[in-house]
Amino acid sequence: MPTFTATYTNTLGQQRQLKLTAADQNAAKRDLRRRGIAPSSLVAGNGAQAGAKGGAEKKGANSLLSMELGAAFEKVPGVKDKAIFATKLAAMVDAGVPIVRSLDLMAHQQKLPMFKRAISQISVDVNQGGNLGSSMRKFPKIFDRLFVAMVEAGEAGGVLDETLRRLAILLENISKLQNQIKGALGYPVAVFVIAIGVFLGMTIFVIPQFADIFKQLGAELPAFTQALVNLSALLRSSFSFFLVGGIMLAAWLFGRFYATPAGRRKVDALMLKVPLFGDLIQKSATAQFCRVYSSLSRAGVPILLCLEIVQETAGNTIISDAIGASRKDVQEGIPLSSSLNKGNVFPEMAMSMLAIGEETGEMDKMLTKVADFYEDEVSTTTKALTALIEPFMIVIVGGMVASILVAMYLPMFSVFDKIR
Repeated sequence: MPTFTATYTNTLGQQRQLKLTAADQNAAKRDLRRRGIAPSSLVAGNGAQAGAKGGAEKKGANSLLSMELGAAFEKVPGVKDKAIFATKLAAMVDAGVPIVRSLDLMAHQQKLPMFKRAISQISVDVNQGGNLGSSMRKFPKIFDRLFVAMVEAGEAGGVLDETLRRLAILLENISKLQNQIKGALGYPVAVFVIAIGVFLGMTIFVIPQFADIFKQLGAELPAFTQALVNLSALLRSSFSFFLVGGIMLAAWLFGRFYATPAGRRKVDALMLKVPLFGDLIQKSATAQFCRVYSSLSRAGVPILLCLEIVQETAGNTIISDAIGASRKDVQEGIPLSSSLNKGNVFPEMAMSMLAIGEETGEMDKMLTKVADFYEDEVSTTTKALTALIEPFMIVIVGGMVASILVAMYLPMFSVFDKIR
């Protein structure tokens, strides 16, 4: 096929040259229109753009490096931010807006600096003839393998707008699922921290005041009150610094331990066995596995790549290892449902539905239904868990405050006896 050289002005006002192959000049013009490029000239042959293109690539590489260094301490876009981006981009592409123009508009509207620079650089790359998915792959902190795989599949199949809509729905579902888990796990932790703070505050600042009053009155302190007075004195001494340092050291050591593959496996395995919370983690992992796998498969991503991406997004190393083992079995021709059953990490009902989907040839639809079911299960479980934990935490907070009040009022009885 003949080669053509197009000269054009990019969105930054810079003149660029692009080499492309096409059947004829009209086909080359159609390809340029699809990329959102309006060339000032289009000639056959390589032209003299090689040096200019090399300089542009070098400049682009330097720009990309400076962007990565500048983004080290900036906020990374979350799942919700990427879902909004995919939704808007899908709407623009569906409306016939050229992809480069769409990216420029998205970059202009973006408030997160890291995300804004990434979209701007992607727009420049696409304007210079690159693919959208390949350009996104340069920013792994923002666009993970799931996002890139879906975009590349949409580009390859010519259904980028539809794929982006599916991706937006997928990311919104993942964000909703994550928020439910954070709400269920975060509520008891927040209440417990507040309770500890109230208890320490009253022990350190309130009890000493009452202890001085009782000492002046000559009252004999009961054992319970004396124990809290001793605890207050201990917390106000240098021991408190060692205590805080010990807690920080323990947290650091735990973080280091969890950062190792063996440590993470032990902690994740333990989390799956915790009553109530383990069941919640399993259901959420099942919902996410089914949703992500179904979306990738429907977009046309090969099954082995689907399993590789799902393995990375599992969130629990035990579940991730089971998916990785099933990937090896699928390569050998073993059905996915049979392979996943070996790991014994997913609910039996989910595996039965997956097996039915494989037999009927409608695994995508079946997995979508399973994902819907377990997302509802996660929602129901989180509500039940919150309703169960709420009175329990109230009892803990009330018990801590009541213990302080009892400790302060018990000595008053001996004071009243002396007054009599």
